Amino acid sequence: MHTGTASPLIVLTVALVVDWALGEYPPLLHPVVWIGKTIGAAMRLAPQQGRWRQLLFGTLLALGICALSAGITFLVLRRAADFPIGEVVAGAFFLKASFALWELKRAADRVVYPLQRGDIAQAREALRSLCSRDPSCLDEPALLAAVVESLAENLCDSFVAPLCYWTVFGIPGAMGYRAINTLDAMIGYHGQFEFLGKVPARLDDVANWLPARLTAGLLLLAGCLTGKNVVAGWRILRRDAAKTPSPNGGRPMAVMAGLLGVELEKKGIYSLGDPQYLLTPQKVRQAWLLVNIAAMGMIVLCGLAAVALANAAGW
Repeated sequence: MHTGTASPLIVLTVALVVDWALGEYPPLLHPVVWIGKTIGAAMRLAPQQGRWRQLLFGTLLALGICALSAGITFLVLRRAADFPIGEVVAGAFFLKASFALWELKRAADRVVYPLQRGDIAQAREALRSLCSRDPSCLDEPALLAAVVESLAENLCDSFVAPLCYWTVFGIPGAMGYRAINTLDAMIGYHGQFEFLGKVPARLDDVANWLPARLTAGLLLLAGCLTGKNVVAGWRILRRDAAKTPSPNGGRPMAVMAGLLGVELEKKGIYSLGDPQYLLTPQKVRQAWLLVNIAAMGMIVLCGLAAVALANAAGW
């Protein structure tokens, strides 16, 4: 985790404060936006035909983007270490860019508040910033289900996973993970050019294998601390986690469904949990509380790891 003289705990604290205070960086300043633009530019060179050519191009693109993201981050941090507090500032900047927590709540609120006013059209439009699902035909329960699912799944992709890779591989590792995740989001789809995205999609599956299971455990812990039915959360996890197309996304979503006592359904694809209670804005607030507590648990784990590594290294 250590990349120089800056304390990892200080860097993490500054990054968390920035996330709480500002949310996402402006697009012009956001490293993940830069990664996305680089991917978009590279895709203009992608072969339009030939499965093996597309597979090779996608493989080289995945390796190149990950190496470029991690390498540039490493070089900037190394250069920043020559200046007073430079490594802390640069480290917090890149670490914050690799994760998002409070923006999840803001995105969820942008869906829930219009629903409470009866403006389903605005809620549908707002859902586009939270997930890739087509909201045009979703009614209120389906919109709320999509919000709860997104909170659970993005807790893993947008917070737990980046901090996992930061803990093990430092800030360059967190940015390398974010590059993998961005690649999967942009090109890891079925369709005419799916072979371009096969390697990025598989890399994303591998990269999220451990974080998804850790996220499920953290949500169960959060459920225990908030008096939720943890037995139901575990039961639904065991029963329904494998129902989603992703080998990882179903785990935090299934736990969330069990803890809330609701059914989370994507028509024609999967159904997680039992409809013990109706999906309401209150359930979304409960979901956010669980996500927030689980995130705090992850922060504690990262802090303990930082202290342990510092003691082992004699810093």
